Amino acid sequence: MTTPTTSTPCIKLCVIDHLSGLCEGCGRTLQEVTGWGAMSEAERVQIMAQLPERKAMWSRPASRCAGQPTR
Repeated sequence: MTTPTTSTPCIKLCVIDHLSGLCEGCGRTLQEVTGWGAMSEAERVQIMAQLPERKAMWSRPASRCAGQPTR
């Protein structure tokens, strides 16, 4: 018997950035991280589809406050 797996973008780098409100590892909000287990697979897939764009927006220098380092 196999155990169903839960889709997750977690890379075990769980740090919420105070400026963006996003996890620096996966790009989810704190609310998404804490509610992940209660979400349906469809909800998780929908959020995961948004993560590349979120992380790309956050890594652009124009989106950062002056004096903040670029990742």
